[in-house]
Amino acid sequence: MFYGMAVCAVVFPWIGTAARNGHILRWSRRLLKICNVSVEVAPGGVEPLGHAMVVANHVSWLDIFVIDALYPCRFVAKAEIRDWPLAGWLVDKAGTVFIARGNRRDLRHIFKGLVHSLQAGERVAFFPEGTTAPQGTVLPFHANLFEAAVDAKVMVQPFALSYVDRDGAPHPAVEFLGEMTFAQSVVAILGGKPVRARLHSLPAIDADGAHRRELAQAAHDAIAGALGVAPRQY
Repeated sequence: MFYGMAVCAVVFPWIGTAARNGHILRWSRRLLKICNVSVEVAPGGVEPLGHAMVVANHVSWLDIFVIDALYPCRFVAKAEIRDWPLAGWLVDKAGTVFIARGNRRDLRHIFKGLVHSLQAGERVAFFPEGTTAPQGTVLPFHANLFEAAVDAKVMVQPFALSYVDRDGAPHPAVEFLGEMTFAQSVVAILGGKPVRARLHSLPAIDADGAHRRELAQAAHDAIAGALGVAPRQY
């Protein structure tokens, strides 16, 4: 922690995006290793774009670190994550943008920042379900933030995330649902069997000239299809 704080305070202001992403990638892999989580790229995926809006299904607090362990992004996440021990600190220092629920003024300000980041060539990511869902489920996607990809005229890249045990079955300890606290989730993961996190990178969707609801539906259907889940219409 002290080393990470020193890097963020002294090094991050003076290095570029690529170097910062290298630190974020290493931190994420170290945290996952501590939690006995290995990460693999699902076969049959496409090469992720270096500049895109990334959207993924949301299963666990591990999701951010799984993505960052492979393809570091600037995330948009709910404000509650900032208060999580260790994990909240790491995602904050990694440049995560936090959104307070129900704060429309905050959302408008963040939206402008996302457009600027995308136009500057960054890879920006968020979870359009807005909350975690059980494995085998993909909730309807909120379409609002997809408008940033339309305005920035960038591609939308869907990622499908899943967590399995050594036999390839959905891992029972990973889901972070309901009234479960962050501490309870960490204990469940540390006390459970080894976890294999799979990331399936799907073909990018062109946002130029598209409608945000069409983008949300297309991304939802792509992720649901990769996970073998029946898509939802909304």
